[in-house]
Order: sequence, then C-alpha cells, then structure tokens
Amino acid sequence: MPSIDSAFAVFDEQDSGCLSYGVEEAGRRWLVKTATTAEGRASLDRACAVHAAVRHPVIVRPEQAVHGPAGLTLVYPWYDGDVLNHATVHGANRGALTRFQQLPLPQVEAALDAILDAHLAVSAAGLVAVDLYDGCFLYDFSAGRMRLIDLDEYRPGPFRLHAERLPGSRRYMAPEEFVRGAVIDERTTVHLLGRTLHHLLDSEEGWRGNDDQRRVVDRATRAVPAARYADVPALVRAWRQARCLPGCSCHRSTTP
Repeated sequence: MPSIDSAFAVFDEQDSGCLSYGVEEAGRRWLVKTATTAEGRASLDRACAVHAAVRHPVIVRPEQAVHGPAGLTLVYPWYDGDVLNHATVHGANRGALTRFQQLPLPQVEAALDAILDAHLAVSAAGLVAVDLYDGCFLYDFSAGRMRLIDLDEYRPGPFRLHAERLPGSRRYMAPEEFVRGAVIDERTTVHLLGRTLHHLLDSEEGWRGNDDQRRVVDRATRAVPAARYADVPALVRAWRQARCLPGCSCHRSTTP
C-alpha cells in the first residue's frame, strides 16, 4: 500500500488520534487510516469490531486491516463526495452542509432515510451510536447518495459511562453522555438521530420539514431518556409516518 508520501489528500486535523490519507494504486483509490496515539489505536480496534458486527450498503467498511508495530491500519475504498462538517474539510467544500440543506426536499429526505435505515442495522446488531455527527456524513452531490464514515466509536450497548463524557459533538450529544455512571443505550442513539434529522432538515431560512416531523424530532431529543422513543425502530416508524403527506393512506399524526 502506498505511503502518505504519495497521498493525493491528507486529513490531519482530526482530534481522534488518527491520521487519514487518500492514495491511488493500480487505478483504484483508497482511504488509509492509521493511529497516531493510544486513543487512536483503541478507536481503530473498535472500528474493526463495529464492522464485524454490522454490514449495510450506506456504511463504508474497510476492505483491509493491516497489523503493524504501531497497531492497526485500516484501508477503506475511496468514495467521492463532500463531508457535511465545516471542521473536517477545507476550501470550497466548507459550503457542503449549506449546499445540502438547499437541495430539493425529496433528495434531503432520501439521504436522511438512508441514515436511519443504516441505524436500523446498527440497532439490530446491538450497537449504540457514539460520536455520530455531520463529520460522519459523506454526500455525493453528483450521484445523490449518502454514505456513513468514521463510525469508530460505536460500541455494544447498553453500557455505563465510566468517564466524564463520551467523544462527540455537543451539537448532537445527549445529556447523559456527559454524566459519569449514566446508562448509554438505544435512547442515546435516538437522541443522536433526532439531532441529525433536525440539523440536516434545517436551513438558514428555517425548518424545512412538516409539523409532524418536527414533533418527532422534539420527542427524539428530549432531555430525559425515558421521554424519547424507546428504540431506533420506534423512531424510524414515527419518522416515516410523519413524512407522508395529508391524504396519504398511511398518514397518521405523531403523538409527542
């Protein structure tokens, strides 16, 4: 595998303890991810466990895991697209989130449905989402396709938090992710997904969804875990019902 010296792109401004870079070999492009800290090595070990447990076409999985003196190196297929997070991209790509939020509503909702469908697979595998935020969303504007990347912190649940906080973006995280001893379970994933729905369906002009969708988001992101949807399938059912237009045979109001 070519080294970073031959990389056509380098991603070295992350705080995960990992370094990623894009390389080309035999006409194919790859994303190589290596650890630079002990935390990064633990994260890559977790990533292997995540991809061993769950497979979904939206989730980008490594094709190779290379063991070396410094730990794992994961090699992913390279996919074109823009990451929907200002902190992880440079130059013109910094407008990717705004551009996404201005897409025709059916395209945005299709991308959101892809994220939710992937998390049904995550839920079925017994995993809890950790560190899900817009830096995980890779959107190909040409193909109109959403992919999920860097799900390295996902882990089996439920579990108790034995640190002061979990890794992640405060814009997405649930209150319990900041409480030592708190239970982290599917209701935490529900909150992260609710914040995702809100953030990606919002825009500078305001909320683009309908009232039922807003009520679903409000319930999913309640501060008290017991007041949210009990699990990811319940959230997805409510969201898909709320998407239906008035007069649709499957339309029902969503009760907060």
